[in-house]
Order: sequence, then structure tokens, then C-alpha cells
Amino acid sequence: MKSTLLRQTLAGLRLLLVATVVLGVAYPLAIWGISRIPGLQANAEGSQIVVDGRVVGSSLIGIDPVPVDPAHDPYFHTRPAASAEGALGPGDPASTGGSNYGGASEDLLKAVQERRDGIAAREGVRPEQVPTDAVTASGSGVDPDISPAYAELQAARVARVTGIPLEEVRRLIAENTSGGIVAERVVNVTTLNVAVHQAR
Repeated sequence: MKSTLLRQTLAGLRLLLVATVVLGVAYPLAIWGISRIPGLQANAEGSQIVVDGRVVGSSLIGIDPVPVDPAHDPYFHTRPAASAEGALGPGDPASTGGSNYGGASEDLLKAVQERRDGIAAREGVRPEQVPTDAVTASGSGVDPDISPAYAELQAARVARVTGIPLEEVRRLIAENTSGGIVAERVVNVTTLNVAVHQAR
């Protein structure tokens, strides 16, 4: 009986040792080594945006900028976040997620109308010119992508406030647009705002 118990204990300890070495040392080292392969490293590090040797954000996370002076708003805005206190946000990136409102929800329809009116006033256009993605919250609340139509809607304001020529702002939009034939065309607001800041 004692010999059986001793054999089982030693077998368990051997299994524990092997599992610790394989799963606690070898596997993490292998994954870390794979992440160093050229082309994968940026993704493994969180798709960081580095400017002058300093990390200023991630191209995977959209944080809606809060202007110091709302009357002179120099940046492009992301889609609204369901976690935002006001109609246009900004949302709280520490508390992400959708609203779970159904399409017929009166609260959702009211929020969409408030967002449409607010964006139309901010951009100086008619409410019917505001694209759908500008007034509907993203599922995560930190989606960095907007439609080219929403970026174009904001281009005139950004050009006016920053002093960057409108054609230059449109060029920056084009440079930060991805997608096409198979994927939907989107503009990454995070990288676009970095480009706008550098162009000022």
C-alpha cells in the first residue's frame, strides 16, 4: 500500500514538473519567440503608435478626443460610445460595451437624434447629411474606425481650425483609409489624428 502511494506521488510530482517546464517555461518562450518574427512584432506589442520615441496610442483603440475649446475643435471624432454621459461623449474607455437597446427603443432613437443634431451643429451641415455611423455607437465603444463619409464631413472643420489646407486634410484621410474590394473602407481616426497633429 505504501509503495503504491509512493509510486503515485512520484508520478504526480513528475507530471507536475514536466507540465511546469512545458507550460510555464517552454510554451511562453515559444510564443514570445514567434511574436518577434518580423511582421508580427507590431501586433504582438499592441499595435502601438510611436511619435518621437513616445507611445501616443494604439491603432486598435479609438479614444474620442476632448477639445480644450469646443468652439475650436481641431481633431476628427470617432463613433459615439454607449458609455458616454452626453450625446456626443466622450465615452469612458475603462467601461466599454454596447447599450443593448433594440432598434425600436425610444431611448435609442432619442440618442440618435441628439447625436445627429449635435454633429450637424458642430460640422455646420444639415442633420440629414450626417452619416449613420456618426450617430450609432460601436459595440465596443472604442472602435477606431469611421466611414470615409464621416471623415469627409469633419474635414472642413479640421482644416479651418488647424489651418491645414483642405486638400492636405483630405490627403491625410486617404492615407489613413484601408479596406476596399472585400473589406469595407474605413478611416482609422487614431492614426489620422496623429497625422493631423504632426501636420500642424
